[in-house]
Amino acid sequence: MYDYVAGKMEWMGMGLPTEGTNAQRPRAGEVCRKDVPTCGLADVMGDVRERVGSAGWDACVVVNDERVVLGLLRSSELGEGADDAVVSSVMRPGPSTYRPYVGIAEMAEVLVDHDMANCPITTSDGRLVGLLVKEDAARMAMEVHQHEHHAHEE
Repeated sequence: MYDYVAGKMEWMGMGLPTEGTNAQRPRAGEVCRKDVPTCGLADVMGDVRERVGSAGWDACVVVNDERVVLGLLRSSELGEGADDAVVSSVMRPGPSTYRPYVGIAEMAEVLVDHDMANCPITTSDGRLVGLLVKEDAARMAMEVHQHEHHAHEE
């Protein structure tokens, strides 16, 4: 038996499982893509572009050795800088991050309202869970809405 004393929000902030009626609704931590490419501050842009492109991505999350998010390279940043430039000189530092427990409908709204292609999902201590892509969030939010709407009609 383990007594988790930090509290419910901290528990959810670490992406740990929950119970109850809201636990059935998809959350950012479940929908985000865990296979997002990562790189370090000192990595060279030419190498990063090649890895990101060959993996079929247009974004890369900049992390430290503990996978704490330090920055983000979206398509615009990936197109900038010489091949020998280091990531730290090109990245978008301190991107907005969201916790795994945030509902997918709320996340879809944030991404659309702020015209963000994606956003990192992190634990409460800043470690990368994955990258939530706007299209994934919007599609899942629509599926949830349609499912709940049909359930109310029956």
